[in-house]
Amino acid sequence: MLPLIAGVVSALALTGAAVYTVSEAQCDPGRYVSDGSRVTLVGSCVTGAELREAGIGHDRERSGTTSTSPNDVHP
Repeated sequence: MLPLIAGVVSALALTGAAVYTVSEAQCDPGRYVSDGSRVTLVGSCVTGAELREAGIGHDRERSGTTSTSPNDVHP
């Protein structure tokens, strides 16, 4: 019975921490802006440089596609 109670208490604590973190985040949702030749992320807590460092957005170049739609860029 004790492991069950410990599991439930841990789950509640982690859920509470996640809800608090999300509610306190001070970020704009961000949006993608296209200038015809490239797509730029405007706003948000993540910068374009951080996305490039993570390798996000480079699949387009490796796959040979030319689409610049944010929906076509996969991590």
